[in-house]
Amino acid sequence: MKFIYQKMGVFFWKLVISCPLSFQNMLQNILFYFFKSPSLKRNIFSQKNIDIAFPNLSDQEKRSLFEKNIKSMIGGIFDTGKAWFWNDSKINSLIKYEIFGLHKLNTTKGNLLIFKHSHHLELDSRILGMHCELYGVERVHNSAFMQKIQSAGRLKGLSALADKNLPITFIKWLKKNKTVLYAIDQDYGLKNSSNVDFFGVNTSTTNAPIKIVDATKCNVLFLNSYYESEKLILSIEEINISDSKLMIQEISSHIEASIREKPSEYLWQHRRFKSTL
Repeated sequence: MKFIYQKMGVFFWKLVISCPLSFQNMLQNILFYFFKSPSLKRNIFSQKNIDIAFPNLSDQEKRSLFEKNIKSMIGGIFDTGKAWFWNDSKINSLIKYEIFGLHKLNTTKGNLLIFKHSHHLELDSRILGMHCELYGVERVHNSAFMQKIQSAGRLKGLSALADKNLPITFIKWLKKNKTVLYAIDQDYGLKNSSNVDFFGVNTSTTNAPIKIVDATKCNVLFLNSYYESEKLILSIEEINISDSKLMIQEISSHIEASIREKPSEYLWQHRRFKSTL
C-alpha cells in the first residue's frame, strides 16, 4: 500500500511541476496553511532548532522566521521537482540564476565542494551540474522506489553518485581531480564525529572531511546558495583551513555564517542537535 501511495505521490508531483509557474505559486500559498501547524512533527523540530540557534530573537521574530521557513520548505518541494523532472532547456528558460566562482574549481587536483542543507539544494546541484562536471554523495533512501526516483533525478545534473557510507568511491573521484559535492551539516551520531561550535552549541559533526583531505590532498571549497529577489545565487567560496585539526570547526563556522545570511532557507526540520542536546 505504501508503494502505491508513493507512486501516486510522484505522479501528482510531476503533474504539478508541469503546470505554469503562476499555478505552482498559488498552490504553494495554499499548502502553507496546511503545513504551518506547530504540532506537525517536522515543525516541532524546526521550532526547537530555531529556539536553540537564535536565542536572542523575540518570540514574534522566532514565529516570523518559523513561518518563512515553512514557506521555504514548501518551495523546496517544488524546486526539487524542477531539478528532477525538468530538462535543461526548461530550467534555463524559466529559472533565474547566477553562478559565481566556477574558476575556483581546481583542474589539477580534486575539489571537495561542501554545501549546506538548504531547501533548494537539489536545484542548486542540478544547475551547477549543468555548468561543470560534478559528482555527488548521498544518503540512500529507505524506499527502493523513491531511491530510484531520487537517483534518476540527481543524475540529470551529476555524473555519478556514491553512498555516504562508501567513501572509497568518492575518494577515487577526488584522486582523479573530480569535483565532489558533500554535506556535513547533519547529525549522524557521535561515532566518527567531532563536537564543534555551531550556533553557539556543542554539535556533533562528521570527521569525514579530515580523512578525505588526508587521503586525497584535495581542495576544500564551499557552495553557498540563496535566493535574492527571486534569482537563485550559487557562489563557490574558499574556506580558510588553517589546520587539519581545526578543519571541521572552520567548515562549520563557514556554513553557519552562510545560514545566518538567509536563515529561513535552511533545513531546520532535521534534528541537527540531537546527539548533544
